[in-house]
Order: sequence, then C-alpha cells, then structure tokens
Amino acid sequence: MFEFPPAIRKAIYTTNAIESVNSVIRKFTRNRKQYPNAESALKLVYLAIHEASKKWTMPIVGWKAALNHFAVMFEGRMPKATGQ
Repeated sequence: MFEFPPAIRKAIYTTNAIESVNSVIRKFTRNRKQYPNAESALKLVYLAIHEASKKWTMPIVGWKAALNHFAVMFEGRMPKATGQ
C-alpha cells in the first residue's frame, strides 16, 4: 500500500468501512469502561453508529486526485470519462 502515491493512500484509508465503524465505536466507548448491563453497551454502540452514519454520505475527500493517479497508473484498465 505504501507504494501508492499519497492521494491514493488517503482514498483507500478513508474509505475503509470496517475501520470507520471501529473508529466510531471506539470514540464513543473510550471514556466509559463499565456498563450496567449488556443492553446498555449495545444501545451505546447503536447510537454511535447511528450518529456516524449521518457523516457517511459525504463524498470522499481528495477523490479526484486519487482517480487521476489511478488513471495514470492503470492506463487501459480505467473506463474512459464520458460527458463532462
């Protein structure tokens, strides 16, 4: 992965869905180490994911730069742009 240019690395890193979910859950549970019961912990995880899902509709930052790098590196394998 480190052989890719920074723009591609950032696009890959920021779009990793599993890491994103884990990060959100860690952020919400970091300060509280004990829960009264399993249901309260589950509710906290649900609320964390629910809040974070509002931000997941945003476009990927720096995607155009990464796409340009992909087009150069994988010439012939990327579909041609249409329209625009």
